[in-house]
Amino acid sequence: MKTVFLGQGGLMFIKDDFTIMVDPYLSDSVEKVNPDNYRRVPVDKKFFSIIPNVMIFTHNHLDHFDPDTVKLFLNKNNEITVLAPDSVWSKVRRYGGNNNYVLFNRGTTWTENNIKFTAVKAEHSDSTPIGVIIDDGNRKYYITGDTLYNEEIFKDIPNDIYVLFLPINGVGNNMNKTDAAVFAKRINAKKNVPIHIGMFDNIRADDFECENKVIAEIYKEIEL
Repeated sequence: MKTVFLGQGGLMFIKDDFTIMVDPYLSDSVEKVNPDNYRRVPVDKKFFSIIPNVMIFTHNHLDHFDPDTVKLFLNKNNEITVLAPDSVWSKVRRYGGNNNYVLFNRGTTWTENNIKFTAVKAEHSDSTPIGVIIDDGNRKYYITGDTLYNEEIFKDIPNDIYVLFLPINGVGNNMNKTDAAVFAKRINAKKNVPIHIGMFDNIRADDFECENKVIAEIYKEIEL
C-alpha cells in the first residue's frame, strides 16, 4: 500500500482506489486551546478534496480526533466507514449522514475491501485508546496510536508486523525515544517509522536509535 504521513499521528494508506485515513489533524485547533502548540508545518489543503473510504480514530484527543478536520469529510454527501473506540464513537456518530459509525474497541475486527482492521491495546490518558493493525493480505501495518510502553500491548500483536508506526516524543503520555526503541525491538517489524514529532515541537527522528528506521516527511509518501 502507498503510505503518506499527514503529520503528528496522521497517516493515509492507499491500495488501488481504496483510501484509509488514520487520525488526520489538518487544522489549527490545538493552537486555539494552547498557543504554545502551534503548527510548525502549514496545513496542506490538497487533502481536503480526498474522500477516504475508511477513517480511523485511535482516541479522543484534539490532535487525533479534531472536529475542525472531521467536518471536512463526514457529511451527508459521503459514505465513509468510521472506526472509533468508545470515547470517540460517542461523539463522531453525531455527524450522521450516510456514514457507517463502527464501535471499534480493543479486540474488535472489521474487514472491508479485503483489508482487515484490528483494534489493539494502547496505554494512554484517554479512557479507551487503541492502536490498530491494518492487514491488506500481503503486509501488516501497526499504528500504535498514542501510547506508553506497557507489557499488555504485546499480547495483542502478531509476530509478523511489516511496518510499525510509533510515537517517540516522550510527553503527553507517549513513549520517549528510549522506551520506543525497546518497544520497536520487541515488535520486531521489518520497518520502524517514528511519528508524533515535528508538528508542535522541534523533535527529529535522526537521533532515534532503532534498527530498520524509516524517517517520514510530512505530506510525502513513506518509502517502505
